[in-house]
Amino acid sequence: MSASLVAKGLAGGHGHRTLFDDLDLTVAPGDVVGVVGVNGAGKSTLLRLLAGVDEPQAGTVTLSPGDAFVGWLPQEHDRVPGETVADYIGRRTGSTQATAEMDAAAAALGDPDPAPRADGLDPADVYSTALDRWLASGAADLDERLPQVLADLGLATPRSAAGSDDEVAVGPDSPMTGLSGGQAARVGLAALLLSRFDVALLDEPTNDLDLDGLERLERFVQGQRGGIVLVSHDREFLARCVTKVLELDLAQSSNRVFGGGYDAYLDERETARRHAREAYDEFADKKADLVGRARTQREWSSQGVRNAMKKAPDNDKIRRKASAESSEKQAQKVRQMESRIARLDEVDEPRKEWQLEFTIGAAPRSSAVVSTLIGAVFRQGDPATGEFVLGPVSVQVNGGDRIGITGPNGAGKSTLLRGLLGRQAPSVGGASRGASIAVGEIDQARALLAGDVPLADAFEALVPDWPQAEVRTLLAKFGLKADHVSRPVDELSPGERTRAGLALLQARGVNVLVLDEPTNHLDLAAIEQLEQALESYDGTLLLVTHDRRMLETVRLDRHWRVDGGTVTES
Repeated sequence: MSASLVAKGLAGGHGHRTLFDDLDLTVAPGDVVGVVGVNGAGKSTLLRLLAGVDEPQAGTVTLSPGDAFVGWLPQEHDRVPGETVADYIGRRTGSTQATAEMDAAAAALGDPDPAPRADGLDPADVYSTALDRWLASGAADLDERLPQVLADLGLATPRSAAGSDDEVAVGPDSPMTGLSGGQAARVGLAALLLSRFDVALLDEPTNDLDLDGLERLERFVQGQRGGIVLVSHDREFLARCVTKVLELDLAQSSNRVFGGGYDAYLDERETARRHAREAYDEFADKKADLVGRARTQREWSSQGVRNAMKKAPDNDKIRRKASAESSEKQAQKVRQMESRIARLDEVDEPRKEWQLEFTIGAAPRSSAVVSTLIGAVFRQGDPATGEFVLGPVSVQVNGGDRIGITGPNGAGKSTLLRGLLGRQAPSVGGASRGASIAVGEIDQARALLAGDVPLADAFEALVPDWPQAEVRTLLAKFGLKADHVSRPVDELSPGERTRAGLALLQARGVNVLVLDEPTNHLDLAAIEQLEQALESYDGTLLLVTHDRRMLETVRLDRHWRVDGGTVTES
């Protein structure tokens, strides 16, 4: 079905706080709208409003036609206990709900003595509408399509036969709660590939996807006939896919749609910001000049009156009259200058955006050799159900090495990191670590800061020498203020937990930095700041990422690829 979604005067936020207002957006068939903005600008809130999940503070969202099938895929892979992969995909594609509605309509249609409907609709019409929606959702053949898509994504068959994967096969009956992060990401991608939405709303669909998954996602988005609104911080994905950009500018309390792709948006945004600054500077300079001239005129007028009173005798009417006329002329000039100031078109000063600025705390230099694996083999799981085997691996990390590590999801990249850091002993072979190693880490699960304790308490426990006031000041620099530090860590958003992890890197001195998918959940500005911090960091770096632009931007001198149970260097 060809469908359009139109938002008019939309306002959204949390409680009494408004994040954006007066937002207009039209999503026509074939449009791919990328929504960008800093963490907390309201991107996910906007998608919820467009999906009809939440009510807007103001404005309207309309669909044409009204029965268009809108799909919303939230950021987190919510896993319901007891839910299987098939159940999850049925829920995410809308097929489960469409089936339930059709079954209910069929039961009502077959009821020999149906109760009158509150809406007055005929049961036959209700059933016809439900049947159309059920067919449109793809529920009719979802069970047949599902196994093939899982196989295409490498989920249905364990790759452990080749020794390349630490995950067992995933089928329609596999429990979602038993999946790894990479597997959950691929199942989420499967739900998207199996969906038949007229309008799709995608919140961070690139998170946790490997390069193969990103390419599949890109092909899906580029091949869609229906409109798509997506939130993503993957710059390369945005550059390849979006046709226009909606920017939620929290600092300026504004929103704007930019035509063209992502790179065109960056150029246009920079030009617009420069013009706004130039317009304000011109206004400020002109106003300052007029105010200065008015002040001078007032001083001259006041001084002239005082001089005239000193020089003119009380009985000299002619002199008094001339002095009064001169003073009136000066006052008239002052009034004219003030009138010119009042007629100036006011130009608001562009607000300074909050920007994450940080450095990575340095520790004394490590030993010349940081870590070594010699013929190391790592085994996990049960051989009967799909044992994972990585190795034999023989690698050495030297002090100051900057190594980029890539490979498919589940190939063993995290296992390799655990082996190098001494957190997992090899089943076969040797492993050793150098002296004076101070490790700083952002792990993929953001597990270092977790639990139901307040963020401030969890952070202070990791830096016991820091006074409480300094901890809170540091967290505030990372955008984590009073309402964040008092909340339990597990209630923070993924982006907020990531920023807390970056703050920890600044607080602690490190000489070995391990980053496992650090850009997940970070906004674009924070990603760029991280890249700048990495440029000035001179210790050892182990970077695991699928962010293609980060791999191009960050200075690396070695590249390891983990796949097929081996680690190769290129």
